Amino acid sequence: MRALCWEGVGKLAVRDVPEPRVRAEGDIIVKVRASSVCGSDLHLINGFLPAMREGDILGHEFMGEVVETGPGVRRLRVGDRVVVGSVVACGGCWYCRTEQFSLCDNSNPQPVVPEKLWGHSPAGILGYSHAAGGYAGSHAEYIRVPFGDIGAFKVPDGVPDDAVVFASDALPTGWMAADFCNLAGGEVVAVWGAGGVGQMAARAAQLLGAGRVIVIDRLPERLATAADRLGVETINYAETDVLEALREMTAGRGPDACIEAVGMEAHDVGPAYAYDKAKQSARLSTDRPTSVRQAIMACRKGGTVSIVGVYGGLVDKFPLGAAMNKALVLRMGQMHAQRYIPMLLDRLAAGEIDPGYLATHPMSLEEGVRGYEIFQKKQDACLRSVLHPAAV
Repeated sequence: MRALCWEGVGKLAVRDVPEPRVRAEGDIIVKVRASSVCGSDLHLINGFLPAMREGDILGHEFMGEVVETGPGVRRLRVGDRVVVGSVVACGGCWYCRTEQFSLCDNSNPQPVVPEKLWGHSPAGILGYSHAAGGYAGSHAEYIRVPFGDIGAFKVPDGVPDDAVVFASDALPTGWMAADFCNLAGGEVVAVWGAGGVGQMAARAAQLLGAGRVIVIDRLPERLATAADRLGVETINYAETDVLEALREMTAGRGPDACIEAVGMEAHDVGPAYAYDKAKQSARLSTDRPTSVRQAIMACRKGGTVSIVGVYGGLVDKFPLGAAMNKALVLRMGQMHAQRYIPMLLDRLAAGEIDPGYLATHPMSLEEGVRGYEIFQKKQDACLRSVLHPAAV
């Protein structure tokens, strides 16, 4: 079969690879119908997350059709159209039983690297390096999904492929970001990042009761899309001082909750960004925490900062004093896909959420290298390139 593979830092190629097979009784094989690129893939491509190997298949946000099941699969059948959560979870450990699926004890068969980096190993993630289990990804004609009954969900009739594909990752990540804010109704929520996750976090905040949502980015086309599609207020940080603007927009108080949906390769303007980029480029620091700093400094006293942008290691100049002295609540993590996806599929079917507009660049799997180039360079008003494998 054909698959989009990592060939070294900054290098991708579509190549022939062996087809996946059932290896455990709970496995399913999915024929991929749509597989979206994701901002967190860029961290792998650019070499900022460890344990990638030449030939690794990328991709973790996808949907497709079940074509084979292991003998232990009970809930799914061949022919089912499914969306698959990017986080792999066993369903039986203490973390899964308490719906903290991204912390699963049993789904990462290669825990040594994360244990050394973070003290413990979280769950495995499809297509996300050997530190996350070494699972092959979804930018391929077929993919093996472990624990299929736990991580794959039937898609309601009438929901298009290029909308439901985002229920795999961007939508549940954005929903969890807003859920972390514990909204009671009427709050002001600021969201850093107008990409797929940021826009889904903004929509989730609205549905969970936020009175105002403010989205922060530097790309006019993304901000315009967020304003047009979601009715949010926007700030272009390349033109406006974000902290001053948020103080003015909130009568000096600051947002009640701040969502960071950018991650370790955050962009900014000014000397602090130049400092962060230089240290990261020299591998003296692993992550650029620009947007996290702004979120902490902007948030009102006693507010919540929700972090769902991906970070992998150590950051410099973290404003711990501001977080502590303002009594902020910090919530963060990889999303608990299996907790949120069933509810989100119901909302998609009801028309409450329509993420299909994020699929700005549908293309074939063979065009995957170009799809990532467009996405990374923010060309042609790209929100997400969505790959449609030739096997479909």
